[in-house]
Amino acid sequence: MFVDQVKIYTKGGDGGNGMVAFRREKYVPKGGPAGGDGGHGADVVFEVDEGLRTLMDFRYQRHFKAPRGEHGMSKNQHGRNAEDMVVKVPPGTVVKDDDTGETIADLTQHGQRAVITRGGRGGRGNSRFATPANPAPELSEKGEPGQERYIIMELKLLADVGLVGFPSVGKSTLLSVVSAAKPKIASYHFTTIVPNLGMVETADGRSFVMADLPGLIEGAHEGVGLGHQFLRHIERTRVIVHVIDMSGMEGRDPYEDYLTINEELKQYNLRLTERPQIIVANKMDMPEAEENLKIFKEKLQDDYPVFPISAFTQQGLKELLFAVADKLETAEEFPIQEEVETGVHRVVYRHEEDQRDFEITRAPDGTFVVSGAKIERLFKMTDFSREDSVRRFARQLRSYGVDDALRERGAENGDTIRLLKYEFEFVD
Repeated sequence: MFVDQVKIYTKGGDGGNGMVAFRREKYVPKGGPAGGDGGHGADVVFEVDEGLRTLMDFRYQRHFKAPRGEHGMSKNQHGRNAEDMVVKVPPGTVVKDDDTGETIADLTQHGQRAVITRGGRGGRGNSRFATPANPAPELSEKGEPGQERYIIMELKLLADVGLVGFPSVGKSTLLSVVSAAKPKIASYHFTTIVPNLGMVETADGRSFVMADLPGLIEGAHEGVGLGHQFLRHIERTRVIVHVIDMSGMEGRDPYEDYLTINEELKQYNLRLTERPQIIVANKMDMPEAEENLKIFKEKLQDDYPVFPISAFTQQGLKELLFAVADKLETAEEFPIQEEVETGVHRVVYRHEEDQRDFEITRAPDGTFVVSGAKIERLFKMTDFSREDSVRRFARQLRSYGVDDALRERGAENGDTIRLLKYEFEFVD
C-alpha cells in the first residue's frame, strides 16, 4: 500500500524535576542547599532515510512521546539529559502543524534532520535559589512540560519529471518502456492508483527521475476521481510532461483534454503553470492520430513543444527523452517552503506557539478561569507540596498582573479561581 498523508501526535519529553536537598557531611559546617537541577527532556527529531518510500509505518504508530529528563539529585548532582527520539521518514516528507497549517519542515536530503517538538528544560534545584537573604531555601522547580502538537505529514515524491494526463492515455506504458519501472498496465480507467517512480537514462548518459501520476479528470482539484490525492506530487517536479491520447479512441477531443488538465493544474496551485511543459502526442500508431495531431497543432496557442510518439512501438522516444533532459538543465527548482527576501538573505523559522501571559474568562457557574501558555507552564513547574514554592507562585502571579486583572473583572474575597483543572480561593 502506498501511503502519502498521515496525521500523528508528537510530544517532547518533560524536563526532570529539580531537588530540594542539603549537605550533611560530617566535617562541612553550615553545608547549605545541595539540590541538583533536572535534566532536559528529549526532542522529537525527524531524520530522512532514503531507504523509505512511503509513510506506511505511521499508519500503525501514530503517537510519538519522547522520554523525560532525569530528576536532580542530592550533592548538587544534575539529572541526565534525555536522548532525542529520532524518527525515520522518507525523502520528500513535508511536516505541517495541524492547528495552524504552518510548514514545520521540508525534508528532502538523506540524513537531513528537523526538530518537530522540543523537550522541556529541567527544573532548578534549591541550590539555584540561595540568596544572602535566604541562604537555605526549600524551593525547587518541576521540569518544564515538553511541547506537544498534532502534525500532518505529506509525502511529495522527489521526481524531476511528472507525467500528467487523462486516464488511459499511456502514461504507465511510457514509463515502463523508458525505465525499469513495472507499473500495472491495463485497458481500463484508473489502472494506476498509486504514483510510480522510474529512473530514466538517455542515450548520451544523462539521467533523471520520472513519476507516473494517477490520471486526472475534470474537477480533480476539488476531489473528483483519484487525481486530487496525488496532485501534491507534481509540486516538486521541475518539468511537466503532458501525455495526450492523439488517437481519440475514448471519444474525447485531444485539445479539450489538454485544456482541461492544464486548468486542473492551475486551480490546484497557480505556480504549477510556471513550470516548463512538454506535450507528448501518444498513440501515433493508431488510425486518425495524424489528422488529430494536425488539428491539435492548429488549435494550440501555448508555446510548448509537441512530440509525436508511440509508447507501444517506441517511435519518437529518443527525441522526447533528449528534449526532457535538455529542459531539466535550464529548469529552476520550486521549493515547497518559500523563503522570504530579507536584507541579509537569511530567514530563521521559529515554530513556537505564542506565549500569551494570561487571559481571564468567566465560566457559567461564576468561576473565574485563568488561562494562557505562560501561566499554565509556570503552574506545571511549581511544586505545591512546599510552602516556599506556593509563595513564589503567588508572587509571580502578582508580578504578571493577574491579581489586578481579577479585581478589574469583579473578583471579590472568597471567589473561586480555576487554572487548568485546579481551583483556588481568591484572597484580597
